[in-house]
Amino acid sequence: MAGGTPATDALSRAGVSYTLHPYNHDPDATNYGDEAATALGVDPLRIFKTLVVDLGATRPDLAVAVVPVAGQLSLKHLAAALGAKKAAMADKALVARSTGYVLGGVSPLGQKNLLPTVIDETAQLWDTIYVSAGRRGLQVELSPEDLARAVGARFADIAR
Repeated sequence: MAGGTPATDALSRAGVSYTLHPYNHDPDATNYGDEAATALGVDPLRIFKTLVVDLGATRPDLAVAVVPVAGQLSLKHLAAALGAKKAAMADKALVARSTGYVLGGVSPLGQKNLLPTVIDETAQLWDTIYVSAGRRGLQVELSPEDLARAVGARFADIAR
């Protein structure tokens, strides 16, 4: 069931069960997670956005946070979960180069460089969650545990 993106290809190679959910992306939309929730009729607490952060003081040291689109990332909590002193949002150009995805289509799956990943613990409240499948207008639904296994992530309280 390959979906044609690095994210879905990675899931297929790993033998992970998933469901694709395409929707019509509005090119003028800038809040991609809310757009997906509305288009798919899914609770925005069940759709998760992928954020890339920089933990480095003098050079980039990237990590990934996966949090509900209805919430915000707590940089302080993420830094603590990763044993770092601080975290800041990564430069947008660096995000695209590191992940291989365009903003609004960044998936925690199938990134060019495997980065330390933390998923907000609220994902475990759902049987399945939605994350970007690697392009705008395409979400993948899978169990939070399968996502964590696929990217080597752990769960922590990182959203507010």
